[in-house]
Amino acid sequence: MSTTIQQALTSATQRLADQHDSASLDAELLLAHIIHKSRAWLYTWPEHKLDAQQIEQFNQLVQRRAHGEPVAHLIGQQAFWSITLQVTADTLIPRPETELLVEKALERIPQNAIWRIADLGTGSGAIALALAKERPASQLIASDKSMAALKVAEENARLNQIENIEFQHGDWLAALEDESLFDMIVSNPPYIKYDDPHLQQGDVCFEPAGALQAGTQGLDDLQRIIEDALPRLKPGGWLLLEHGYDQKAAVMRLLQQAGYQQVEDYPDLAGQPRVAAGCKPL
Repeated sequence: MSTTIQQALTSATQRLADQHDSASLDAELLLAHIIHKSRAWLYTWPEHKLDAQQIEQFNQLVQRRAHGEPVAHLIGQQAFWSITLQVTADTLIPRPETELLVEKALERIPQNAIWRIADLGTGSGAIALALAKERPASQLIASDKSMAALKVAEENARLNQIENIEFQHGDWLAALEDESLFDMIVSNPPYIKYDDPHLQQGDVCFEPAGALQAGTQGLDDLQRIIEDALPRLKPGGWLLLEHGYDQKAAVMRLLQQAGYQQVEDYPDLAGQPRVAAGCKPL
């Protein structure tokens, strides 16, 4: 008996519903990946019959998803901003809330600005590549202490044909060897407490712990970046940081104590505090 797209999706959604709130979306992404079509194509052709190999491959991915593996790892890619990124177990999976950091950075970068912008702890390259694509006259420098992550980011630059970016290996600002100043520094650093129970739940179980954990309060890397970035910014330059939902007050205080001005914080689409910004005095 043959199986249609609609039947396969219904079965997979039911199978995943107990474990994942995104069961329907997960099933669609996995099947679209298997048959090399878009999700829109699945909606258009729900009665299309799948062959035995496609059904077997789909069932295997659904089983792995049921056991917790992230969809992005199963299909090897994740959409972010206006680009598609390859992802591996060596990088964090780019998340929708991080697009807020890109949005707030772009609001500050003039359209044709020839700025030098650093992205610290770039991972898959998501933030840096999104900014480089939207501001092609600017030069992006992306750093990461993980060579494996940098290789993923470099491949994403190649696949998205983005050339106004270079990659540096090293820890935060220490990776940026020359002493030149930046118009903007951005980062989505680790900001989860080392004993946070969320580290044992969901997709993060499959992601690199070093890209998630940051000390007993989750503030270790945020504090270091805030302190080290100020002397590397031009007067009037901006620092933008993603942080945890419960860290707004602490991060704003750290920015103000370090000497930043025009300190602001922005909520994500869920209404949770997510991105802090501060400007180096003129």
